[in-house]
Amino acid sequence: MDSMKIAMLAPPWIEIPPPGYGGIEQVVALLAAELTERGNDVTLFAAPGTRSRAEVLSPLEGPHPDEIEMAVYEADHVASSFAGVEETEPPFDVLHDHCGFTAFAFADRIDTPVVHTLHGPFTEETSAFYARHGHKASAVALSRYQAEQAPAGLDVVAVIGNPIVVGDFPFRDQKDDYLLWIGRLNDDKGPQRAIAAAREAGAPLVLAGPVQPGQEEFFARDVEPHIDGDRVRYIGEVGDEKADLYAGARALLMPIRWPEPFGLVMTEAMACGTPVIAFPEGSAPELVLDGETGFVVEDEHAMAAAVGRLDEIDPARCRSSAEERFDVAPVADAYERAYRLAAQRARSPIR
Repeated sequence: MDSMKIAMLAPPWIEIPPPGYGGIEQVVALLAAELTERGNDVTLFAAPGTRSRAEVLSPLEGPHPDEIEMAVYEADHVASSFAGVEETEPPFDVLHDHCGFTAFAFADRIDTPVVHTLHGPFTEETSAFYARHGHKASAVALSRYQAEQAPAGLDVVAVIGNPIVVGDFPFRDQKDDYLLWIGRLNDDKGPQRAIAAAREAGAPLVLAGPVQPGQEEFFARDVEPHIDGDRVRYIGEVGDEKADLYAGARALLMPIRWPEPFGLVMTEAMACGTPVIAFPEGSAPELVLDGETGFVVEDEHAMAAAVGRLDEIDPARCRSSAEERFDVAPVADAYERAYRLAAQRARSPIR
């Protein structure tokens, strides 16, 4: 297919690639690089300090990691980026927005078709927002579950998961004895449920992730009393060693109790050949192929029972499934199709 001229709008808070945690920023980094590598003309509007194969424009004077979601910076960033898009010749074919709500709300104020990735879950407030402004841009959902929750009037043109580079993750088919839980330590993510399941299965558990402000009481009450350095180990927030943790684990436990639109840790674990045992919340039943790349179970007891069936899962199939569905190449393919569809719809007389 012919190359495209693409404007990509990142949030203004953190440079790309992110120096630490930054899920959206990591997605933008991978996608911008892959689309550029394919011969597309990509301009990335992002926070100062951003590095990319794409051309980088930074409308603001500095990043704002400590002021995330402050309207003044998002509005300034979006308005300045919109001005840059409109002044560019030849014009962009599409603007891919990862920025939040401001760009979507004003998408009908520029001539360039806007494709907006839905990075967050639908709530009562966000559903009302998208119902009111849904006609202004095309949307991409991260999972079929998320797309099904979309309010009437929102134009969801594709379901595309977040990308990873599978080749960057180490593959191991011989696993160590431990189970792994990784994430923010709060009730929704369920570290206490992982502890209960691992204990019932008679398997050691490694917990990894930050205790964020406001979660100290939960951690002290429901997690810390079970940490003994042997059967339950807590290693804090992890960085470069995360991939080796995935690769060595018998399984990743995902006992979540909230409708997560996409679970990146699940795809990363599968890239390492590690099966996932997850509760059937949100996107989990789509990401985990039950009986093939892990198990989808109802509760802690079923999770413990599934640990006893892990020898049924082929680590090589976990890896190949991640490569087929979540590697950056097929994700970029899907986005190029979504861009063309959005551009076609924007030119429609009905639109």
